[in-house]
Amino acid sequence: MRLSGKKIVLGLTGGVACYKVAELTRALGKEGASVQVVMTQAATQFITPVTMQALSGNVVFTDQWDARIHNNMPHIDLTRDADAIVIAPCSTDFMFKLAHGACNDLLSTLCIARPAHVPLLIAPAMNVEMWQNPATQRNLAQIKADGINVMGPAAGDQACGETGMGRMLEPDQLLTEIIASFQKKTLVGKHVLITAGPTFEPIDPVRGITNLSSGKMGYAIARAAWEAGAEVTLVSGPTALPPPYGVKRINVQTAQQMHDAVMACLNIHMQDVFVAVAAVADWKVANASDQKIKKTSETDTPQLAFVQNPDILALVAARPDAPYCVGFAAESEQLLQYGAAKRIKKNIPLLVGNIGHHTFGQDDNELILFDAQGHKAIERADKQTLASKLIDEIAIRLANNTMR
Repeated sequence: MRLSGKKIVLGLTGGVACYKVAELTRALGKEGASVQVVMTQAATQFITPVTMQALSGNVVFTDQWDARIHNNMPHIDLTRDADAIVIAPCSTDFMFKLAHGACNDLLSTLCIARPAHVPLLIAPAMNVEMWQNPATQRNLAQIKADGINVMGPAAGDQACGETGMGRMLEPDQLLTEIIASFQKKTLVGKHVLITAGPTFEPIDPVRGITNLSSGKMGYAIARAAWEAGAEVTLVSGPTALPPPYGVKRINVQTAQQMHDAVMACLNIHMQDVFVAVAAVADWKVANASDQKIKKTSETDTPQLAFVQNPDILALVAARPDAPYCVGFAAESEQLLQYGAAKRIKKNIPLLVGNIGHHTFGQDDNELILFDAQGHKAIERADKQTLASKLIDEIAIRLANNTMR
């Protein structure tokens, strides 16, 4: 649970998007957060305080004169031990209040009265014309200048029947943004390129050679790098995973396609870090058929010839403008010996070894990091936790300029 122990004040203002916040409240709780809901009177026209109380497990506040607080000052007491304040949905009117310091109800007053160390995140939700209005954009600029974190909005169909910018982010996207707000921003301004998943080498139009890589580790690293503030590009082989939020994903199939996509990314924009997580096929079928290979008899066996695929990691590491390169090794035996040797052979500063015979597709794992000083283990955990710890390690090495 990535929000374990966190206390979040969740504010709702008037808007149809309030229905999404019911799901967000449950999701925050499942991640370990304690959620205190505060609603404007307009918000109660779209979803009831009873519903939000049932979902959050805490009494809901709607009145700045609520006497349930011993000193009758909920605008003070509700924020003093909060780890963050989240406003979702955040209406046009409420954005005006934040931009101008107006506070005429409980939610706006507690936002203005919050301690400086308590972050404020807002999820705008409004009609496209309201979003594009110059007054709203002026308020948005002021809000950002004041250090308020603006999550979204997105473009899409709206309740009014129109289409465009102003649609509130989905609950899972908001949850990702909230979790990211608590992460250390160790890679701000950095560009990170990652490969993930398997490759698929065709035998004919309906058959091919692949492996059991699920892509979970690579996708977790992409999310962790984005959470650390990096601009992330993910070159992915075929997986069933959804694109990580905030990450640019390039879909490929074969090792050659992955090579070409990686090199194109390096040529278009200088990358600071390259993490080669993908389980790239070492060989491809040289005599792949353009048509389905037919079985002509019970003893008929097609003869396949193989040629080596490009070694993407080695080629990137050999570039004169090489980024900080991180490789992965999934070994079935003698990981300490093979991992150390592979790092030297690839001429890279850091190699990550997967522990165990059955790492593909699992939700947790254990890692060993190999560098010029030796090796160290990262104890077993879920892959997102491992990914965050790996990104921390990479950030430290970047800061120390440990390139080889």
